[in-house]
Amino acid sequence: MPELYLRTSTPESTQALGRAVGEQNIAGDLIVLTGDLGAGKTEFVKGLAVGLGISENVVSPTFTIVREYVGRLALNHVDAYRLERVQEYLDLGLDELADSSVTVVEWGELVRDFLVADRLEAVLVFGAASDERMITLRSQGNEWANRLSALAPALKAFAAEVANP
Repeated sequence: MPELYLRTSTPESTQALGRAVGEQNIAGDLIVLTGDLGAGKTEFVKGLAVGLGISENVVSPTFTIVREYVGRLALNHVDAYRLERVQEYLDLGLDELADSSVTVVEWGELVRDFLVADRLEAVLVFGAASDERMITLRSQGNEWANRLSALAPALKAFAAEVANP
């Protein structure tokens, strides 16, 4: 399972990283975001949306659970944090939309067992400096393994040294 270890130092650079990923997204993609509260998951999605050609302002779906946006591809932005039961996620019916859109699930570890096996996982955690974020992109499945390897050169500016990955 290929992984990229990345670092950003501002919300804008986290958005730029997300934009680079969004530019490579295709219909049916699933991206699962996990990590620290306040570490930039929504900033990542803001950039991803720009990469999908979405001009609308992206905001956290914490209280609405799902926000939908339209660009060159539709984006379903899901926040699983406030779900009380996994069945609530299943009831959203996102599987029916998956083939024609990109779905991003914040706090995806809460519903991981019910997600498609082929996906990109992004783990965002705080770094040493106040605005620094350490971001690991991890492929799950063959499709994302190949695409993550192809995406690596575009993300070279964000590369981070990792002592013991």
